[in-house]
Amino acid sequence: MNNQQLKWLYLILLSLVWGSSFILMKKALLGVTPIQLGALRMIFTAIFLLSVAFPSLKKIQKKHYKYIVYTSLAGTFIPGFLFAFAITTIDSSIVAILNSLTPFNTLIFGATLFGFVFKRTQFYGIVIGLIGTLILILNGASLNPNQNYWYAFLIIIGSVGYALNANMIKKYLSDLDALAITTGNFLLLLVPAIIVLVFTDFFVTFDFNDEVLMQSLGYLAVLSILGTGIAKTIYNKLVHISDPVFSSSVTYLIPLVAIFWGILDDEKLSVLQVFAGIIILLGVYLVNKKK
Repeated sequence: MNNQQLKWLYLILLSLVWGSSFILMKKALLGVTPIQLGALRMIFTAIFLLSVAFPSLKKIQKKHYKYIVYTSLAGTFIPGFLFAFAITTIDSSIVAILNSLTPFNTLIFGATLFGFVFKRTQFYGIVIGLIGTLILILNGASLNPNQNYWYAFLIIIGSVGYALNANMIKKYLSDLDALAITTGNFLLLLVPAIIVLVFTDFFVTFDFNDEVLMQSLGYLAVLSILGTGIAKTIYNKLVHISDPVFSSSVTYLIPLVAIFWGILDDEKLSVLQVFAGIIILLGVYLVNKKK
């Protein structure tokens, strides 16, 4: 399979996995707090990656560690907590839709801070995708007037972190194996995440007989291993074989999967939102058009 085919396969896999992660977060929050969710997700992922990919750390050179720190903060630590808080007040499908701002931020920061060149059709595609996203947001707000959309700013900040992460990986870590980047990220986050979890009194209140808590930890285990550890490795590989804008365009497809899960969980969806989804797909096509 050549890189052209492989990058589309990775894009589809990531959209399915990350599109499902929002409903998993929503379910996990039934038994843990947002801060506990963010910390436990990092701890579970770190344990998984260090148990299966510890040898990959040997590939990280001294020159890489500065950017491993930056990408771990921008691409995982900060967004992990921001998304956990946002999903407590906004439907999981809407959070996924707001995350579609990532390609726009990736393009802007890539051009202004990292010196990447983009094509006119990519810009048009991102604008079209943003129009679809805005339709989804505004329609979602009218369908759910009881939800606090000020929390949307947390998702916007998180999307900026993801954008910086993608550009840094492409520019400064393109010579480093994708698995090594992901494992290095979570090695650095393990101790801070444990410290954060300790201050939430999680270990004081933990009870094996708490059925809701144990179910939440089950959702978190799936979210951490599949949705974070494996998915982030695939994402880093995708950035290597394509470019940051193409890679971040996965956030245009994620809402379609998240909306599907939201419907199953009795979240509301209108015909206008379906139409907006089609607009988003058109934006993805233009972002990745070669000419």
